[in-house]
Formats: sequence, C-alpha cells, structure tokens
Amino acid sequence: MTTQNLLVELFVEELPPKALNKLGAAFSGVLAEQLKAQGLVANAGADAVVTAFASPRRLAAHVTGVLAQAADKAVQQKLMPVTVGLDAAGNATPALLKKLQALGADVSDPSAAVASLKRAPDGKAEALFYDSVVKGATLAAGLQKALDEALAKLPIPKVMQYQLETDCELPGWSSVNFVRPAHSLIALHGNAVVPVKALGLTAGNSTQGHRFEAKVSPVVLQHADQYAETLKNDGSVIASFAERRAEIVRQLQAAAAKVGNGARPIEDEALLDEVTALVERPNVLTCQFETEFLDVPQECLILTMKANQKYFPLIDASGKLTNRFLVVSNITPDDASFVIGGNERVVRPRLADAKFFFDQDRKKTLESRVEGLSKVVYHNKLGTQGERMARVCAIARAIGQQVGGDALAQQAEQAARLAKTDLLTDMVGEFPELQGIMGGYYARHDGLGQEVAEAIEDHYKPRFAGDELPRNTVGLVVALADKLETLVGMFGIGNVPTGDKDPFALRRHALGVIRMLIEKDVALGLPELLALSTPVFGDKISGGADALIDFVYDRLSGSLREQGFSAQEVDAVMALRPARLGQVSQFLSAVRAFAALPESPALAAANKRIGNILKKAGEVDAHVNPALLQEDAEKNLHAVMQKLLPESEAQFKAGDYTASLQTLAALRAPVDAFFDDVMVNAEEMDLRLNRQGLLKSLHVAMNRVADLSRLAA
Repeated sequence: MTTQNLLVELFVEELPPKALNKLGAAFSGVLAEQLKAQGLVANAGADAVVTAFASPRRLAAHVTGVLAQAADKAVQQKLMPVTVGLDAAGNATPALLKKLQALGADVSDPSAAVASLKRAPDGKAEALFYDSVVKGATLAAGLQKALDEALAKLPIPKVMQYQLETDCELPGWSSVNFVRPAHSLIALHGNAVVPVKALGLTAGNSTQGHRFEAKVSPVVLQHADQYAETLKNDGSVIASFAERRAEIVRQLQAAAAKVGNGARPIEDEALLDEVTALVERPNVLTCQFETEFLDVPQECLILTMKANQKYFPLIDASGKLTNRFLVVSNITPDDASFVIGGNERVVRPRLADAKFFFDQDRKKTLESRVEGLSKVVYHNKLGTQGERMARVCAIARAIGQQVGGDALAQQAEQAARLAKTDLLTDMVGEFPELQGIMGGYYARHDGLGQEVAEAIEDHYKPRFAGDELPRNTVGLVVALADKLETLVGMFGIGNVPTGDKDPFALRRHALGVIRMLIEKDVALGLPELLALSTPVFGDKISGGADALIDFVYDRLSGSLREQGFSAQEVDAVMALRPARLGQVSQFLSAVRAFAALPESPALAAANKRIGNILKKAGEVDAHVNPALLQEDAEKNLHAVMQKLLPESEAQFKAGDYTASLQTLAALRAPVDAFFDDVMVNAEEMDLRLNRQGLLKSLHVAMNRVADLSRLAA
C-alpha cells in the first residue's frame, strides 16, 4: 500500500495576528484528525507527522503517510429483532427485505439473504445483524470532508462576509463567510493535485509569496514536501510560525549585542507572538529616540512602544531603559535608513505625548485628586470610587492597627486614601495598565515617602499567578484591604463567580489574599479579617459572608492540590478550616509525615470511629473521672494519654506540628486494645459518659493539626 505526503494551504488576506498561531494549530490539527478518522493516514499513531504552518497570509498543514484510498472496512450492522424480521416459518418479513434493500443487499433470493444474516443476543431479545464491506474513502472525498470540517472548527474571533465571482458560464457573485477573504487553495498529494474545493476556490498547486520581495509570482509547488523550501526560496516567506519566531529571537539578540553595554530586548512573549504573526520574513533593525524622553518613567515609554508600535525596547544590564529600540520589519531593503528613519519619526510623537501627560499630571498632587473620586461610579449598588476608597481606608486602618499598631495604621490609611487617585490622571487615562505604577511615581514627586509610594504602587499586587507580592508591610496591608473590600462587597450584593464567568476577577482576588496571608505569615485569621471588612459597608450589603469564606477555602484547597499535596492531605487539613493561613503549609507537612508512619492507618481509622461515636452521642464533655475507669484497657489508655497528650499539646503550641502528631502515634496499641476490650456505650449512664469523655479528650488532641479521619482508606 503506497503512500504520499499531503500538503494543504489556504492563502488569504492578512489574518488577525493575536489569533494566528491558534488558527494554524487548529487548522492542521482538525484536518489531520479527520483524515485519520477516515483511515486515510497509513500510520495514524505516533509515526504520522503533522506539521502546521501559519503566516500572516496563509494557513497550511503537511501530513505524512497519506493514502490515495482508505482500506475497505468490514461493518456489522444491527437490523431488527428476530421476531420482527422473520415470520413463524423463518422467512423474511417485508420489513426485513425493505431494510436489506435499503442497505444495498441482494434480496432477489430472500432465503439466501436470510441465510447470510447473523443472529445474536441483544439485551433480552435476539436480533439480526448484517455484515458488509464498506468501500474505503478516496482521498478526494475524504480530504473534502476533512477540509470542510477544519474550516468549520477554526476558532475564528470574528467572521466577515465578502463576495466572490462565480466560476461558471453565467457571470455572477456568491457570498462567502470567513475570517478574511481567501484567494487560493493548494492540495497536493505528492506531486498530484487533489480536486477539492473550499470557500469558492478550487485546489491547485500555486500560491503567492511575499507581497514585495517574492522572486516569482505565482509560486508554483512541484511536490508537497517542497512547500516550506519553495516558499522560502521563491516566495521569500518563512511559512512556519515557530521557525519565524525563532528567527526573530535570534535577530533581536544579535542586534542587541551590537548595541553593547549589556543591552537586551525586553522580554514579552505575547508581543513576540504578535510580531511573528505580522511579518512573513523578519528583518530586525535598530532605531533610537532622543535621550530627553528618558526622564519619563520607563514603564510609560516601554508600554507605548510595545502596545502602539509593536517595538522591542532595549534595556541595559541594570534593567534601565535605553534610548534604543528594535523594529521587526517585513522588508529587507538594500538601504534600511529610510525604514529606520520612518520608525523613529513615528515613535517620537508617542513619546512626546507620554512626556506631556507626565509633566501635566505632576502639576496636581494626589491629595488634590481625592475629591474627584466621588464623581466616578464604582458600582451602582456599592457607590462611587470615593465611597470605595473610604471603605478601603477603614479596612486598612483596622488591619494595620492589629498588625503593627498606630504607626502602621496611619501609614496604611494614608496610602489607601491616595491609592486610586492616579485613575484620574492623564497618563492612566491613556494607559490603564499603568494604574498603581504612576501613583507610586506621583507620590514620590509629592514627597510622601518611599513606604507610602511603594504601597500605592503595589496595592494591586499580586495581579496574576506568580506575580510578586507587595514589597513592604504598608503595601501588604493596603493590598489586603483593597482585595477584601472587593470580595466582601461583591459577595454581599450577590455578584459571585459562576462557571467560567468571573467578571470582577474574584477568584484572582481570593488567591491574592491567600498568597499574602501564607507567604507573609500574617498574624491574623481569615475569619477575623472578614469580620473587620464587613461593617464598613453598612446597609449596602446583606449576607454573603458564609459563601465568601467557603469560596476562599475552596480556592485555597485547589491551590494546595496544584502545589502537589494529595487530596487526602488537603482534605484533612482544610476540614478544620484553619483560621491562620500561614500555618497551613506546616500542617500539611506534619500530616504528610504522620501519614508515612506505620501507625497512621490504624489511628486514622480509630479517629474516624471515635468521630462517629461522638456524633451519635451529641454534646460530650471532655472530662474523665479516673474512679469510673473499670477495664484495664481504658485505664491503660487513660494513663498513656495523661503522659502523651500534654507533651503533644506543648509541641503544638511551640509550632512543632510534626512532632505533635508523631507523639500521638504511640497511642495506637492502647487505642486498639480499648476498642477490642471496652464497650463504650455501657448500660450504666455514668460509665458511658465517662468513656465518651475519654474519647472526646483523645479526639480533641488528635485533631488539633488536621482531621486525621480523612486519612482513613
């Protein structure tokens, strides 16, 4: 069975750059998947190689080992129950003959047709089955189906409609819906064109190269395996997204090295992907701007160059912005000075705007902008940004007072009062991504001190997973207050995340609070923090507290599992709802060490049994009267508890949670003996209560760190 490699290319107008890589992967993936499903790929497993190509004006896929026709396939089809298909004499009924005829079977001899059928159990009854051989799909038919499916499943951000001139005797136009107008289609099986159609186009073996630098037009392909090479040589196009991206990285690094002084292009994977989707053959050029613009905060300059111009700013060895930047051009002229000069002229007004905004903003203090927050609506149920600022101030003051006394409370309140004022500045109005950052710069200009300035800059942190936390305690307090205000407020008015919808980023806020409480080991419990945050809303909210605390603990549980802790370990610790989150990792380590002990399974099972006994007993006092201990097993357990429980409690209070649990491991033998020899629910009420009290004391001691019953199999 001979095979050839297959190449399919759709040549279109410029595709959406931010979606290009995803479109290329989806096109090739679905196309190959459909070919495999139809049996048209000889080695549909790991041996089949699928290569995706995506450039600004084309989507393509190369699939190895494709057959001209799939192998015939034996198919068994259920027809109907025997009682329906055959009469009492065993002859075919009209219903059976009609069904066989519809399937293409020969019914000229009904008895022979019946004899060819198989009878097999089907549930409670017996059914008739028809065996046939389905002709394998031809490549033309199979590829047509695969191509239609690949185009239908493209993750297109937005479809456009355009008109295409019809290719028939009667002139006219037809409407086509696609992400961009398509101009040509290639389908090559080896060196043979596969006659398929798509978007009003008929497949051929030619495409277009670079708009300006292609050596020939059109670019004609002689073989499917020559696609990338022919496009590069004749069309001046690097068809592979990955190869083009790697070439841009190589050129960026080489250009930065020529600048010297440790210069390097700023790292931005999203920008790199977008630029890769904008050029067909990259050519990196070095440009510069006037050094006077470096007086503007570098975040502003970097953002305007990246966001508006898709440039790569160069930073020096110390991380400071230089006045050089790199441009990824789509043309390679003999004299690049005009391209360089043009880009330098284009960026200059952008940088001048940034400088103007920065100079104008500094003419007003942050304090003078506070009043303006009352004119900005935050939420129709929660009031203005001014009201929100007052709530954050109150929460920050309360947390600061608990954590660091009057001095910290005063600084935290000041930072919280000014943290949102940069929303009213021209710079943040132009670049919302700079909120907080510009507030820090303007705070320093106003002489507010480094701690307050850093707190204003950091109060949005952590902005995303893996982001750094606030640098100082003032920033930590304000960041906690800001996120808690959002969480309590939104849950209080019923705006809770549902499914994959979370318009107020409450999951991210919750994870931010969790990270700060754990990594900074804040000496306040989660319930206490929520209690501090709720009263500031007055009658604007109602309820939501229970749902919010469940939400935060659920986020914490998920985060811990992602960090590698087992579901059992996490469930054991989180079952007790630890108030101080900074202790959670220590609890987990202690539980993991305890679970590794040979005594662990028996004690976990015993703990579960004790929990069930106490649950049925209702309210039980953890008190033991030694005079009422009758059986040797309960006397022995009590004696061992008298020795070990104080030791374990002392270790717990000292923060040595691992030792505290391991000390309790010595209870295994006396606990086992107790349950073997002692009837807990004795008929005498005083004996029963005393034994329940003994178990209650043991249960409390065993479950200080975690609910050990969750470790039971």
